[in-house]
Amino acid sequence: MMHSTDMIAPPIQTNLGARLNNALGLLVEVPAAILVALEIIILFSGVIARYVLHAPLIWSDELASMLFLWIAMLGSAIAFKRGEHMRMTAFTGKLAPHRRAFFDVLAIAAPLGFLLMFIMPAYEFATEELMVTTPALEVSNAWRAAAIPVGCGLMGCFAFLRLASVASLRRVLVAGGLVALLIASMYLLQPLLPPLGKLNLLIFFVIIVGAMVFAGVPIGFCFALATFGYLTLTTTTPSLIVVGRMDEGMGHLILLSVPLFVFLGLLIEMTGMARAMVGFLATLLGHVRGGLNYVLIGAMYLVSGISGSKAADMAAIAPVLFPEMKARGAKPGDLVALLAATGAQTETIPPSLVLITIGSVTGVSIAALFTGGMLPGLVLGLTLGSLVWWRYRDEDLSHIKRAPLREVLKAFVIALPAIALPFIIRAAVIEGVATATEVSTIGVVYALLAGILIYRRFDWKRIYPMLVDTASLTGAILFIIGAATAMAWALTQSGFSTALAGAMTRLPGGAPMFMAVSIVAFVILGSVLEGIPAIVLFGPLLFPIAKVLGVHEVHYAMVVVLSMGLGLFAPPFGVGYYSACAISRINPDEGMQPMVGYMLALLVGVILVAAIPWISIGFLPQ
Repeated sequence: MMHSTDMIAPPIQTNLGARLNNALGLLVEVPAAILVALEIIILFSGVIARYVLHAPLIWSDELASMLFLWIAMLGSAIAFKRGEHMRMTAFTGKLAPHRRAFFDVLAIAAPLGFLLMFIMPAYEFATEELMVTTPALEVSNAWRAAAIPVGCGLMGCFAFLRLASVASLRRVLVAGGLVALLIASMYLLQPLLPPLGKLNLLIFFVIIVGAMVFAGVPIGFCFALATFGYLTLTTTTPSLIVVGRMDEGMGHLILLSVPLFVFLGLLIEMTGMARAMVGFLATLLGHVRGGLNYVLIGAMYLVSGISGSKAADMAAIAPVLFPEMKARGAKPGDLVALLAATGAQTETIPPSLVLITIGSVTGVSIAALFTGGMLPGLVLGLTLGSLVWWRYRDEDLSHIKRAPLREVLKAFVIALPAIALPFIIRAAVIEGVATATEVSTIGVVYALLAGILIYRRFDWKRIYPMLVDTASLTGAILFIIGAATAMAWALTQSGFSTALAGAMTRLPGGAPMFMAVSIVAFVILGSVLEGIPAIVLFGPLLFPIAKVLGVHEVHYAMVVVLSMGLGLFAPPFGVGYYSACAISRINPDEGMQPMVGYMLALLVGVILVAAIPWISIGFLPQ
């Protein structure tokens, strides 16, 4: 029943708003797609010039870095238009529809409040960069820095248009008024805040961030609002510093690989490479009890090594395997539970975006992380496989015929170009043919050629939407990284990092206790914040402590990443679990019970990886 306060906008206004939204969206999406394509071309040209022509392009990295910030900010605007900025809806999703609708409006109004305060410092930051000249291209750095105010302005426009499309004017006024009242109250209380000292950390980074996260406000904006408020109201730090720290977080050269691996994940699904790998594994193991479950574990292991995006991994595998698994009598809940569990299992498989993020914020070698990530994922795969064996040991397969050897070999030959891709990517990084950033372009070109020449399944019409999707996901990820970088800087300046380091160092039990506490902490962080923001916030604080305690940084990275994966895919809070349900089109309630067993199997695997350092560092060069 419609409440009396729900006012539906007249059709003319609704149509006008929709036309404006679509027109503005087109103006943002087309340049963003072009920039992603240009980024791939520039970075791949750098690889060819350096390793084939032996004539390095000294300007390629600089131009790629300039374009990258524009991709990040335009992508953030596209994500805002689509409502794709990451937010936690575990609590708001359980509310009555009219209450949930209010929090959905609040999730637009709160970011808009931040953008209105932030756009002027962002503009000032860009104008200050006018005097800075880039070394290779010799152009003003303002061309790069202008991406931040432009992106914020576009997000603000999309926020206004989304609020204008809300049917209930009352909800918009109440949510907007609440945000305005809270911001005004904080400014009025400003004289009382500096004397509170360290208590402000609790107010801004625990109470305010926590309240916004649980209210469903996008996580990046939760971090950005809290950091901007803390530095503006409790310190003498200029607001320009927040912009600078966000710019630093989003502009790190290592993160250039994020859009390229996201695009690669979409590409392998479109070209049929993922289907070929799954088809081979199905012919190999389809006659074994629980065989397709083993195929799911193995396929996720292989595909994770190509895409780097967990949503892309699951979207590539589930539509191929699930219909046959259901036909064999598998329950939907067990399917989605295993899919989510394999998502957690493969978090360390290179080129994982979380591993790339760890390298960017802690200085750990990307090549070492890529090498160290292979075996931990396999160990967790074995623990999951053990549970599958136990659950399906009495499965009736009398109606399933074993595939003849000829069929297995044929499937292997078809899948070989696809199976080779993850090994080509790893070999290129380890042998020094390309950096962790550039190697993604090799994967993209390889997948393009394989799709066109080998699999003959290439839809050119899908390239543009895939480029736009890449920009959107990249923007959503990088906005979080930028905001979390600024937040981590604020925490460091406050002395929190020193206090945390001291407390963790003094834990009784030394390194084993530190590892145990880290596992628990990152399982919790992974369920609330997801992997990337948690790493950006706490990686720079905890990795030095691990080193002091004698824990190898690659070993610690594996334990941290797997622990966060456990939290990310663990119901009822893990966002990854609900992504698996959405991709599988299965009700989340059906997977809750079978998920418990898989989570316990994963936990056993994490403990094994933590207890045996060789699993993570055994193959590293000495």
